[in-house]
Amino acid sequence: MTHGRPAAESSPAEPRRRPRGAVRDGLVAAGLELARSGGPDAVVLREATRSVGVVPNAAYRHFADRSELLAAVCAAAIGELADRMAAAVASVTGEYGDPMAAGERLRAIGSAYFAFARDEPGLFATAFALPRQHAYGTPDDAAGPDRTPLGRLRAALDELVDAGVLDPERRTGIEYPIWSTVHGMAVLSGQGPLRDVPGLDHARLEELALRMIGETLR
Repeated sequence: MTHGRPAAESSPAEPRRRPRGAVRDGLVAAGLELARSGGPDAVVLREATRSVGVVPNAAYRHFADRSELLAAVCAAAIGELADRMAAAVASVTGEYGDPMAAGERLRAIGSAYFAFARDEPGLFATAFALPRQHAYGTPDDAAGPDRTPLGRLRAALDELVDAGVLDPERRTGIEYPIWSTVHGMAVLSGQGPLRDVPGLDHARLEELALRMIGETLR
């Protein structure tokens, strides 16, 4: 009499394969969390692979070295900052081209930038850890809107022109001194020499910076 093979002796199931790209995405996500808690120096391949649950050699199928992983994490941190700015802009009511609403949207972008630097110092430092990783020039043939932080700022300034608030002749390149003002204040008051100045009201400094930018553009 022939009996079927007992269940205990059945062929072992093949190991579950991760979906294509899942390991890379997981490593970037793990690196992002490492950066969130410890800044760019905390982004280490071995720690990222341990978080994802893969052997260290698996990382080298996706990243040649730690610098490539860090570059990907920098881009992801920039993306989080851009998302914060987009959400702040979306919270402002008013039609496109309305002078008051356009001004509030620009202000919302600056406030979101300050908030991200304050709430996520590790990600903020990581986002700009490799400055050459990002394109800061004016895009000539970009497909669709520029959704980077700088692109969000440019869109807000373009709306100010359309709203009649900002003179078109002053528009070219003005995003750079504005960005420098906000970024510089965020760095100086967050991790720089203004961080521990006794009695210094950081919220007031941010307000003064945003007010100065608004008054300069009128």
